[in-house]
Amino acid sequence: MELFSIIANMISRIIYPQLSDAVAHSPAVALLGPRQVGKTTLALEIGRSHNALYLDLESEQDRAKLAQPELYLSDHQDRLVILDEVHRAPGLFPVLRGLIDRGRRAGRKSGQYLLLGSASLDLLKQSGETLAGRIAYLELAPFNVLETRELPADDLWVRGGFPESLLASDATRSLRWRQDFIRTYLERDIPQFGPRIATEILRRFWGMLARHQGGLLNTAQFARNLDVDVKTAGSYLDLLVDLLLVRRLPPWHANLGKRLVKSPKVYVRDSGLVHALLNISDKEALLAHPVVGQSWECFVIENLLVCAATKAQGYFYRTSGGAEIDLLLAWPDGSLWAVEIKRSLSPKLERGFHAACADLAPTRKFVVYPGAERYRLAAGIEAISLEDMATELVAA
Repeated sequence: MELFSIIANMISRIIYPQLSDAVAHSPAVALLGPRQVGKTTLALEIGRSHNALYLDLESEQDRAKLAQPELYLSDHQDRLVILDEVHRAPGLFPVLRGLIDRGRRAGRKSGQYLLLGSASLDLLKQSGETLAGRIAYLELAPFNVLETRELPADDLWVRGGFPESLLASDATRSLRWRQDFIRTYLERDIPQFGPRIATEILRRFWGMLARHQGGLLNTAQFARNLDVDVKTAGSYLDLLVDLLLVRRLPPWHANLGKRLVKSPKVYVRDSGLVHALLNISDKEALLAHPVVGQSWECFVIENLLVCAATKAQGYFYRTSGGAEIDLLLAWPDGSLWAVEIKRSLSPKLERGFHAACADLAPTRKFVVYPGAERYRLAAGIEAISLEDMATELVAA
């Protein structure tokens, strides 16, 4: 455990400067992310330079301090207060609003509260009504390819980016941690956030998403397989999306005179959880499994979207005629980047990619592949490693 802590603390999170800046310029900041992703470690690192007060709302002792929250927090208005697992005390939000406004009138316009939450739904729902104009939102994802350059290249893909899984001493311990993580979410964490759902049904649904990794969303098919109605299956998906465990990648819509696919793609965001849900123990087992191609594609997409952060919006493009782009990045200036993903050291472009580029005229075109060399693959198209592509997005 000591070695784990040393290694984990050596890994710099790319969101750190953004979080530090948000705390410096906003009265309240919400740092959202799934459990065990490193929110507390990052928040405490920020807190060291702000003389922060840390309260864990899963601790009975800390919750007791907030029995009269306005009185307690008023005594600490000169410090940054970190509230961990803030969804456990939804009644705090009206109190925080009053304290923030009081602090503003006293000349303290930033650095009052850092709120940590394991889901977007309750936190956004509560704070959206009461802290509008007073809070900035950031999301902390599992480790990405730029944060783990010193580790073996495929470990991040196979084990996923949760610190305890990625840095486990061997593959068996990593897989066991992820299986325990899934079980804890199903049995303890998910019931906190939504209506009571039978654990086994939700486990089956999560497993279906893993087997369907990167496929087009067909809620009706999921509903039939689970023997529930479409609305119920849709609510299960919404819950996992709100828990930041699953992503819906929207299709690109434009008036091009083409018949475009309108269903989103859906995938489990952490590749390590995909493999644990399918009981894939290591790289050799993964390479022999039918999910390997889609696992790699979604791993690349998720890394790139995390590195693009709020700079660019991610989509995919597909027409009924076969034109397709795996990831389309839309920038605020209206420009588009087309990203094709190939798990081959000798990537070859298909006709569908060229047809899609002719439709959309992207300003930059890339093919992300597992190799290290960056080279021109065709006119205006570069073959590029995932790490280099992620670097391009951070620098853009």
